[in-house]
Amino acid sequence: MSAEAAQRRSHPPIRVMVVDDSIVARAVLVRLLQNEPDIAVVAEANSGRSALAALAVHRPDLTLLDLEMPDMGGLEALPEIIERGGGRVMVVSSACGEGASASIHALRLGAADTLLKPGAGALAGSFARDLVEKIRRIAAEPSDLPKPGPRPLSIVPDEPARPAAPRPAQPRARGIDCVAIGASTGGVHALAAFFAALPRSVAAPILVTQHLPAPFMPYFVDQLQEMSGRPTKLACDGMQLASGGIILAPGDAHIGLARTRGIIHIKLERRRMPSGCTPSVDPMLTGVADVFGAGGLAVILSGMGRDGVLGAADLVAAGGEVLAQDAGSSVVWGMPGAVVTGGLARIALPPAALAREVAGRIEIQGAGAWI
Repeated sequence: MSAEAAQRRSHPPIRVMVVDDSIVARAVLVRLLQNEPDIAVVAEANSGRSALAALAVHRPDLTLLDLEMPDMGGLEALPEIIERGGGRVMVVSSACGEGASASIHALRLGAADTLLKPGAGALAGSFARDLVEKIRRIAAEPSDLPKPGPRPLSIVPDEPARPAAPRPAQPRARGIDCVAIGASTGGVHALAAFFAALPRSVAAPILVTQHLPAPFMPYFVDQLQEMSGRPTKLACDGMQLASGGIILAPGDAHIGLARTRGIIHIKLERRRMPSGCTPSVDPMLTGVADVFGAGGLAVILSGMGRDGVLGAADLVAAGGEVLAQDAGSSVVWGMPGAVVTGGLARIALPPAALAREVAGRIEIQGAGAWI
């Protein structure tokens, strides 16, 4: 037995509920998971309604949720499953093809991840490996983690760490010229809450790096525009920043910034980053630090890993400011937790409160005043 397998056996198993209206699909999923010593299927359900009923008895760490089901579909049930103690939700559905709107919708409602469910004859091999890997990656550790409060989302720290005290605010001689937002797992849901609370009077340009596969991005840019009420574009080389507008990193490149003859514009980067992420938050924050200095402000939302720490350090060193999502409202407190425990974040709050914090600190400027 490998050391990794032995470590998994030493912890209580990850408790999983499987929700799918297909008897065959449920049976195959259960059989796949039963082969893993660190995973235990504690409940099965054939609809969203029966899943909610099962939560009166079972408290899974993670729920695998199909979308297309009679009685109550997955999208309708998803927020209630989270709120009623169904743990993190991973959508496993044939509706989650590359770029599928259902995937973005599920992530916006609070799903931790999505996975395309192949036909019944292909529920093995690479699918089984991806399924188990995703479950292990996003499931709650069965330890002394804080229990979810009244909020529907809960905490999954990437690594044990004692939160450091937030950094005190630094005196500012100027307003905020650019807001850069980084997010990963749970980030779509957090972005929706953030932009719902961000006043339209906030005129600074906004850059967003959200970890999503490239095929999802054309659809997500439309979703981001809808949820924010702001003009939103997918980043491309040479694109100029616009007051009140949002530029979204594409799925195959990082957002970088450059200034040419006084004009600030996008310069896409494709180098490999220490985080291993593409797109990565780090180059975006470093670019903001280089171009805007003390006029840059970063917001790190829910996400797994430590992407953004290096760029956040550059921004703080340049006099800029970093805000982070708090643990209690994060699906995964990895990225925001890393900047908090690293002493880089001035404050940690839920997404809506972060939006109000940004609005309260930003200096409303006329169009083009930041160029």
